[in-house]
Amino acid sequence: MFVGLARVVLQIPGARSLKDRRRVVKSLKDRLRARLPVSVAEVGDVEAWQVATLGLAVVSGNRVRCDQVLSHAIQAARASDAVVADFRTEVISFGSGGSGLRHGIEDPFDDGSDS
Repeated sequence: MFVGLARVVLQIPGARSLKDRRRVVKSLKDRLRARLPVSVAEVGDVEAWQVATLGLAVVSGNRVRCDQVLSHAIQAARASDAVVADFRTEVISFGSGGSGLRHGIEDPFDDGSDS
């Protein structure tokens, strides 16, 4: 299982108010959610008129698929009314089928055997 993460910092030069900013950010978030299997949330700079920071996440059984989805998300951000000022992506592996996860929901079902 792989988890792809991205942080995207947007500049919104046309925003003259928080309302303008919200319109651009909401439009991009809605477009990303509609076209890609990605979760997206605004994670910073919520009061700045011309800056927004978005966090994105995707889960897949394939590392390449995570990279592709994040790449398409960055392309969509570049095609919006905002300017991509900065972005960073990372794909984290949790082993086959999530087997690298410990102390999670599986623990109550673990009978102690490793069969």
